[in-house]
Amino acid sequence: MKKLILGTTALALSAGMALAQDVIRMGTEGAYPPYNFINDNGEVDGFERELGDELCKRAELTCTWVTNEWDSIIPNLVSGNYDTIIAGMSITDERDEVIDFTQNYFPPDPSVYVGLSEGIDVENAVVVAQTGTIQASHVASTGATLLEFPTPDETVAAVRNGEADAVLADKGFLEPIVKESGGELVIIGDDVMLGDGIGMGLRESDAELKATFDAAIQSMKDDGSLAILIAKWFDGMDSGF
Repeated sequence: MKKLILGTTALALSAGMALAQDVIRMGTEGAYPPYNFINDNGEVDGFERELGDELCKRAELTCTWVTNEWDSIIPNLVSGNYDTIIAGMSITDERDEVIDFTQNYFPPDPSVYVGLSEGIDVENAVVVAQTGTIQASHVASTGATLLEFPTPDETVAAVRNGEADAVLADKGFLEPIVKESGGELVIIGDDVMLGDGIGMGLRESDAELKATFDAAIQSMKDDGSLAILIAKWFDGMDSGF
């Protein structure tokens, strides 16, 4: 689904294996519902919180949650501030050069354009996307004028206040916002397929931890619980798992 790395500056490999620690620190953004968000109690919530807790339970790991802004989420993983990224991160070749990924726990999520009217030529418009995302990279490749903001909420606000003609983001994020807008916002055109599905990001040195989470993800696919969880958080979506 979501997002390209901003760069590889100061990405040093962290020594040691995460599994040697007493607690595995799960890093997320906390700002991309329904994947992850902060609830009224100030706690990480959403699809990935529920998924991550279940994966840790199956792997017999003690886990805690850490939030980090999106634009530095990969550098802070590599530098050791947490042990995984579970934040709606699409598996891409560019990211795979810097970090490792588990198998996907979410299929490729279509992206959609959303604006105030349907008749917008998105390839000749001002289109906003979150900084460092695969959507931002796609917009730049189309010839549209790209406008970037650091948070998902700011991208939607840019359309509402007239700074941009449309926003491009994951359908799972934008569709509920469109439904709740009462007709103010509309989806423009067809789905845009980007990325290779969503996986957990880990340091390349943490092969044992990757294998542990891979096994837990596979067990949830095999018993159908992952498909049920996706349907719960994404309006009955059939994931194909």
